[in-house]
Amino acid sequence: MKIKKKIKRIIIGIIIVALLVLLGFVIYKQFTPKEKEVKEVKIVSKIDEYGYKLKENKPKEYKKMFEELEEILKAEEVDEEAYVKKISEMFIYDFYSLNDKDAKTDIGGVDFVYSGTLENFLQNAQNTYYKYVESNIYGNRNQKLPIVKDIEIQSVEKAPFAYGDQNDENAYSVVVTWDYTDSDFATYQKSATLKFIHDGVKLSLVELQ
Repeated sequence: MKIKKKIKRIIIGIIIVALLVLLGFVIYKQFTPKEKEVKEVKIVSKIDEYGYKLKENKPKEYKKMFEELEEILKAEEVDEEAYVKKISEMFIYDFYSLNDKDAKTDIGGVDFVYSGTLENFLQNAQNTYYKYVESNIYGNRNQKLPIVKDIEIQSVEKAPFAYGDQNDENAYSVVVTWDYTDSDFATYQKSATLKFIHDGVKLSLVELQ
């Protein structure tokens, strides 16, 4: 009889311990902050010959510009001036608009930058214009950031340009002006001169002033 009671107490003890472990697990799951999933950004369109890619998270304004660029580049004979104007517009919008960037390492406009200058371009951007961009990889950023609007191409000129072993007699110099959607950024840069050289079939940005 005593043995039965002892076994009964052991079984009850095991059940209590199991319930306490289960309760502890439930409390842990309930109150432990859940790690948010980082969503992978998909490529929704590409211009393969030129290496241009359109990500799904780009604003509708940029997506429209990408479609216009596709139209220019699929012509039997590409209008180079229209081409350089469009990529100048796209670069300015993508580089100087920070609101859609996930972190200070998410630099805009890289598709248009010459490969030989890309590393320096990325480092300079992270240390200057992108330096204080807070991370938004979980979508919870509250920081107010600039968005570009009203881009205007002021002039397009052809002139020789030398960079390293690249010497382009028909390089392009493009002067661009723009504004921002919010007056809080009225003192931010609003004009630039972009220098493009021929890089195979494409035009690539080698200098930003």
